[in-house]
Amino acid sequence: MNTPISGFSKFSKSEKINWIVDTYFTNPEDAKETLKQYWNSDQKLQQLHDEFIENTITNYYLPLGVAPNFLINGKLHTIPMAIEESSVVAAASKAAKFWLERGGFKATVLSTTKIGQVHFMFHGNPETLQSFFEQVKSKILADAKSITLNMEKRGGGILDIELRNKTTDLSGYYQLHATFETLDAMGANFINSCLEQFANTFKREALLFQNFTDTEKQIEIVMSILSNYVPNCLVRAEVSCPVSDLSDDKNIDSEAFAQKFIQAVKIAEIEPYRAVTHNKGIMNGIDAVVLATGNDFRAVEAGVHAYASRDGQYRSLTHAKIENGIFTFWMEIPLALGTVGGLTGLHPLVKFAMELLHKPNAKELMQIVAVAGLAQNFAALRSLTTTGIQEGHMKMHLMNILNQFDATSDEKAQIIHHFKTHVVTHRAVVEAIENLRK
Repeated sequence: MNTPISGFSKFSKSEKINWIVDTYFTNPEDAKETLKQYWNSDQKLQQLHDEFIENTITNYYLPLGVAPNFLINGKLHTIPMAIEESSVVAAASKAAKFWLERGGFKATVLSTTKIGQVHFMFHGNPETLQSFFEQVKSKILADAKSITLNMEKRGGGILDIELRNKTTDLSGYYQLHATFETLDAMGANFINSCLEQFANTFKREALLFQNFTDTEKQIEIVMSILSNYVPNCLVRAEVSCPVSDLSDDKNIDSEAFAQKFIQAVKIAEIEPYRAVTHNKGIMNGIDAVVLATGNDFRAVEAGVHAYASRDGQYRSLTHAKIENGIFTFWMEIPLALGTVGGLTGLHPLVKFAMELLHKPNAKELMQIVAVAGLAQNFAALRSLTTTGIQEGHMKMHLMNILNQFDATSDEKAQIIHHFKTHVVTHRAVVEAIENLRK
């Protein structure tokens, strides 16, 4: 049994690796070689990666694929996607091509407001607290001026601060609820710096406020932090076409397909068990682009799923309808994204992805990411309501199975040809490999 390690973060990279492989692996040299084969030969580039996080021991690769033919607001895009799931890029590409011939995707940013809160406890007269807040609000904004100056020059900054009484939910609990515009930055560091300054000013001024009792002066700041729930940082993406144009398969009736598609969406609107998987499919597309562009996909995931539950039940993010013979499929989702700051100016592949996307600003990136999610959901629902999801998914998964068995190029070619006319299952592929090798 190994013992706890002290001062690990102060070890050199080689010392960390030596301790790990000697402590946990039966063959330390093989484990060490596995780590080293993912190092970049360019030492400067490797050092850049090493310094992104603490205790780095190697690089973890994900495939970076591209989905071409995305026509968004009349502009053609090839979208970068970093993801491990085999069918995602293929599905996005197929949906992009389908809608390219039907007018493409439309996307609109509805709002870009972000939220931050100072959470504090106050056990006194709420009216006195409100009076204090109204008196000190201008001071709070003035004290944050050194932080907001550059953001304000670019057209952003603090939009408003309000006092919220949450004592019906938790005794003594109040908030300073602040709204921000951060333009092309995701803005986490900017917002958190502002909030901490708000808290300092608020607590300091409380000690000087004459209408507070000695007890009331002792405001307890619990924490100051941005929110990843951004219901007012919204983007809408949609596609539409005449119902008669919906089918590109002579075996699929357009009207029947449209009606079945809409029913599938309605099921996800009312059934949480289906809605979670439905929305996960949307996030396949969204996360892949968010990751490729160096943004925080965990924050996006949390905010999107909270939005899907905003009326008290978890529901589909997408919607569909037929009006006057026109099929429309759309969604509105919250996306707080940035094109400056963070990894966007550091990671070489993030820079590559941004240039591939015509160097978008934050609003343009919101539109592109939302479209990727809508396309992914369309592709999934189209498969589910026609051929079934497994036919395409398992054919994409076929290569992963072949690689697990170290298939040669010739074996791969023969087996791929075989499964053009046979159902792909793990068992069937294994049997095909075994029969071929006999």
